[in-house]
Amino acid sequence: MAVTAEDLSPTIALDGGRKIRGNLTQARIRWMVLALVLGFGAVGGRLVQLGMVVPDTTIEGQARDIITATRPPILDRNGLEMAVDIRVPSLYAEPRRIIDVEEAVTKLRTVLPDLDETWLRNRLTGDKGFVWVQRELSPAIQERIMRLGIPGIEFLTESKRFYPGMTEASHILGSTNIDNQGIAGIEKHMDDDNVALLQELGLARGNALAPVELSVDMRVQHVMHEQLVDAMSRYKAIAAAGVMLDIHTGEVIALASLPDFNPNDPKTALVKDSFNRITAGIFEPGSIFKTVTMAGAMDSGAVSMTDQFDARFGVRFGRFTIDDFHGKHRILALPEVYKFSSNIGTIRVMQAMGKDNFRAFLSTMGFDQRVPFELPEMRLPSVPKTLSEVGAATASFGHGLSVSPLHMVTAYAAFVNGGNYIAPTLYKRTEAEAEALYRRVIQPQTSANIRALMRLNAIGAGGSGSQMNKEALGYRVGGKTGTAEKVVDGRYSSNKVTNFFGSAFPMENPQYAMVIMVDEPQAENPQSGTTAGWNAGTVTGRIVQRVAPMLGIAPDFSPIIDDFVPSAYR
Repeated sequence: MAVTAEDLSPTIALDGGRKIRGNLTQARIRWMVLALVLGFGAVGGRLVQLGMVVPDTTIEGQARDIITATRPPILDRNGLEMAVDIRVPSLYAEPRRIIDVEEAVTKLRTVLPDLDETWLRNRLTGDKGFVWVQRELSPAIQERIMRLGIPGIEFLTESKRFYPGMTEASHILGSTNIDNQGIAGIEKHMDDDNVALLQELGLARGNALAPVELSVDMRVQHVMHEQLVDAMSRYKAIAAAGVMLDIHTGEVIALASLPDFNPNDPKTALVKDSFNRITAGIFEPGSIFKTVTMAGAMDSGAVSMTDQFDARFGVRFGRFTIDDFHGKHRILALPEVYKFSSNIGTIRVMQAMGKDNFRAFLSTMGFDQRVPFELPEMRLPSVPKTLSEVGAATASFGHGLSVSPLHMVTAYAAFVNGGNYIAPTLYKRTEAEAEALYRRVIQPQTSANIRALMRLNAIGAGGSGSQMNKEALGYRVGGKTGTAEKVVDGRYSSNKVTNFFGSAFPMENPQYAMVIMVDEPQAENPQSGTTAGWNAGTVTGRIVQRVAPMLGIAPDFSPIIDDFVPSAYR
């Protein structure tokens, strides 16, 4: 049977439709494959790009080894921890890994609401490697942020300094910044010495560095700090400070200055007047400087313990007359000049020595330069290079020059240890090591005479240290008061004074020297005064009463027999 064209037309039409649909399907598949290839290519290219990035070992330009470095613990002389490192999490971001910046900002601020939104958005935007978001967070905060699951948000564990004693030894320890680098006190000295080098070399990363042992006794430090806090309250003073030395080694046993700060919160160090008055403050020392004059004059041979001086009338310089605060206005023996704190008598003693020899002795004692010491917070003293007659006269009783309390306690240590100057230190030092550093400044007999004068001032009738002696029952303490009027509007003010008490104990065999300062004290009661014996002196007595047993010094309540004190002047 013959097949006509009409019979084939439906079949041809059906096959043509199938071919057209097949071509369209193939085209769609090709486009889909191309789209997938391009998509995966883009993703792969990004992955290759990220894979080719050299790992960044810094955060904002600071090496991670330094960020994670540790500091050595600081111990007191008995092994008590004064400063330690604790490990804390710090939050950082990798902006180039953050997918949705707005989402990241919103989520982070649910945990850290104090972060400024605009600042955070700018931090998380861009192609930067690593940027800090917030450092030194708590583990609890870390856990909450990790639960947010934000890509590009990570934590780095770094070291943070912690000071268990809080404010008690703040001016000794100083503080560290957020990078755990020393910025003040012994912390800064350690960095200047060798700790920073260890951190830079990576040797302090994850390693337990050998502890740094200080000379400080935190038991004594606690008592001194507590008594200075009490003094500021009791006498309504604007400041108070104290320092104690081992007179044979120069070791600092305690050092405190108020107002102080909390090294765990370094910004508190910026509060007005919270500087270290022991090292960075210089003051006219007042009558505690008379000990210097006596030591220099006796050691020169110009005067002796038995010499007498005319204190009947004030000393005139032109139209000015220098007189005594509570003058006896009679002839005074040298021990009486010291006991009654006679300005007139002290000027006569200095004049017997000669003003140029007196000025030279000030240099011998180091009063015209910084005390060699570890703390960076130091200030140059203000001592005239040459002294006029009137300048030497006022300097002999502690006016017209300004030195630090550290100068004074170092001098007092030399005056009672047999006559050897030894630079103070915050590090442990043996007597053998100290003796190699001794520099003789006065003879042993002069030192014995100074000890006698200091003890006489505490036990002698009318001595300015008698109030101190009442507080230190059972212990033989000797010392000298100093009440220095402040300069207000160019003139000395009798209403504003800085008071000092320089002391040593036990006087039968001295071991320690101490200087206490109370700034602008008020009278404790109507019966007391504002001179140094009533405040700086009594603080000294209370400190000795409490710390002497800690230092191995037993009390002695037997009738006092001070054979080295001239009996005629008691």
